[in-house]
Amino acid sequence: MTSFRSWKLLKRNYFDGVKFRLKMKQLPFMGFLFTTMLFIVYRTTTYQYKHTEMEEILHPFDSLKDSALASGLLGGLPHGIIHASADLELKPLWSTSSSRSKADPSTCRVLLAIPVGIKQKDNVNHIVQKFLPENFTVILFHYDGKVDGWWDLDWSNEVIHIAAKNQTKWWFAKRFLHPAVVSVYDYIFLWDEDLGVEHFNPGRYLKIVRYEGLEISQPALDPNSTEIHHRITIRARTKKFHRRVYERRGSTKCSDVSEGPPCTGFVEGMAPVFSRSAWYCAWHLIQNDLVHGWGMDMKLGYCAQGDRTKKVGVVDSEYIVHKGIQTLGGHGPPGRKVFLPSSFSQEKRRRKGITVIYYFFCPLGYCYHLLLMSSCSLPLCLGIKYRRVG
Repeated sequence: MTSFRSWKLLKRNYFDGVKFRLKMKQLPFMGFLFTTMLFIVYRTTTYQYKHTEMEEILHPFDSLKDSALASGLLGGLPHGIIHASADLELKPLWSTSSSRSKADPSTCRVLLAIPVGIKQKDNVNHIVQKFLPENFTVILFHYDGKVDGWWDLDWSNEVIHIAAKNQTKWWFAKRFLHPAVVSVYDYIFLWDEDLGVEHFNPGRYLKIVRYEGLEISQPALDPNSTEIHHRITIRARTKKFHRRVYERRGSTKCSDVSEGPPCTGFVEGMAPVFSRSAWYCAWHLIQNDLVHGWGMDMKLGYCAQGDRTKKVGVVDSEYIVHKGIQTLGGHGPPGRKVFLPSSFSQEKRRRKGITVIYYFFCPLGYCYHLLLMSSCSLPLCLGIKYRRVG
C-alpha cells in the first residue's frame, strides 16, 4: 500500500514537473504574443490619431461650433466616430478605400464639374481626357438625362454621372457640390461644356494659380473665340496672367484706380476655378432657386477671401476657346416664353473694342436674382428697359 502511494506521488510529481517545464517554455511565446498585441494597439492608435489630424487639415470647415453637434443633434454619438464630411471618390466593392486615398496626402486634389449634354459628347471627351491624367476627380451633370450614351468612352466608369433633366450648372452645383462634400479638394473647376482645351494644361494652370495666390480664377479666352463678353477675359499674349484690364473707350473706363468688375476682380461664369475657401463662400452665395445665374459672375469677387483686385485673376499662358454653343433651354414649355440670351437680349459687338451691349427686360420672376446679382434697380424689375455696357 505504501509503495502504491509512493508510486502515485512520484507520478504526480513527474507530471507537475512536465507541466512546469511546458509553462516555462510557453513564457517566451506568450511574451512575444503580448508584445505583438501591444505593438498592434499602438500602431492602430497612432494611425487613428494621425488620421484625425489629417481630417482636421483637409476639412477646415468642420468645426463643432458650426455643426449639428453644437445643437445637440449628434450628442448621442461618440466624438471619435463623427465624420462631418465626404468626398466624390468612387469606392470599389472589394475595398474600403479608393485608389486615390492611397496617394500622397500632400498632393493637390482637384475637382472638375461640368454640365453636359449628349450633343457635346465629343468636346466633353476632349476636356475630360485633358484632366483625368492630372489626377482630377470628374463629375458630369447630365442635363438631358442621357447617361447611357456615354458608356462607350474609356473613361466613363472613372467619373461620376448625375442626371436631372433641364437643370442648369448652378442648380447642380447648389445640390451636389456642398462644401462638406467637396472640402477635400483644393480647387474646384466649374466649367461649361463648350470650351476648347487644345492650348490648356491643367497642371501648369494650377501651378500658376497657387504661386500667385489666386482664390478665384479662369483661363483666358482665345481672341478668336465665338463669344467674348468682357475684355478682361481676353488672352494677353505677352503675359502669364493678369488681374485687371485698361479701357478708355466706351462708357466703362478701366484704369489703375478701378476696384471692381468688369475692370478688375472679375471672372466669367463659363469657366471659373475656385479655391476651397472661395467655393465655401460662393456656394452660400448661390440662391437655392437660382436658374441661369446671369450676372452672378459680377458678385463672385465677394468670395475672393480678401482684396478682389489681388485674389482674382485670369491666366493667359493657359487659355481656352469659348465656342458659345447653347444646347440647354432651346425649347420651353408650350405657351411660355423662355428667357434666354438668344430670346431676350440683343447683342451688338464691336470686335476691335470688344464692347457688348445688352438690352434686358426683367420679368418679375427674376427680380430677386437680378437685384442681387446684376446691379439691377427696382424700376428695371417693373419692366423699364436697362442698358448695360460691359
